[in-house]
Amino acid sequence: MAVDLASWGSISAVSPVGNVLKGTAKVRETGKSNISSFDSLLESAKGMLKETEEYTNAAEEAELAYMLGMNDSISDLLVAQTKANVSLQYTVAVRNAVLDAYKEIMALQF
Repeated sequence: MAVDLASWGSISAVSPVGNVLKGTAKVRETGKSNISSFDSLLESAKGMLKETEEYTNAAEEAELAYMLGMNDSISDLLVAQTKANVSLQYTVAVRNAVLDAYKEIMALQF
């Protein structure tokens, strides 16, 4: 059985984060603060958490369907679990980076 790679989709939160980072570079160049950058970063983080939760729920549903015999395809189960795992790892990595940045900002002395 061939795995349908089109069903994997993409992590949609990656693009907004990249756009925010480009926006922060422009803020540094111009020296002007941009509150909309933070707002879009916050919305991107919310979207990433929601997407991670959706992947996790889909993996749990796939596990349950496999255990109950409703779905006999182990590859579908593995794909759902892999998507959930990768999404969770990415979310944790972003969270860790944000916490490190926060700690670094708090360590600054003026």
